Amino acid sequence: MTTIQFTVNGTNKTIEAPPMKRLLDVLREDLHLTGAKEGCGEGECGACAVLINRDLVNSCLVPVLQAEGAEITTIEGLVPPFAKDEKLHPIQQCFLEEGGAQCGICTPGMILATHHLLDKYPQPTLLQIQEGLNGNLCRCTGYMRIFNAVQQAALTGVAE
Repeated sequence: MTTIQFTVNGTNKTIEAPPMKRLLDVLREDLHLTGAKEGCGEGECGACAVLINRDLVNSCLVPVLQAEGAEITTIEGLVPPFAKDEKLHPIQQCFLEEGGAQCGICTPGMILATHHLLDKYPQPTLLQIQEGLNGNLCRCTGYMRIFNAVQQAALTGVAE
């Protein structure tokens, strides 16, 4: 067991865990942050995506030891629980309005990938959207609704 310190969604955390335990499992089992999903377990689907130091990563591939000192953002970190106005993050709202979320398995990863993309390209082209979401698989929407949601989020100025 190793003592590991990091920040998750703005809160400092110290945990005891085997150094090679997957970050996904620490988030879900130890910290009860279940937004990141176990999809493929091989880094192919993006369902477990989180931001580590503002970089998009598949948490199923990250040993928790690599998170030492890192700033981690999960889907739960986009809007604090019990926010006063109880509004969704603007990206989440766009996914809802455009039908970009169906079964919900890929949605947290897609939304974090969108957040990451819009930080880099506030007004992305369709090609940049496709490349930015590459590695996030969806079996329900056919992607066009997701692309539309990203375009709508860009129009709302989420990254500004």
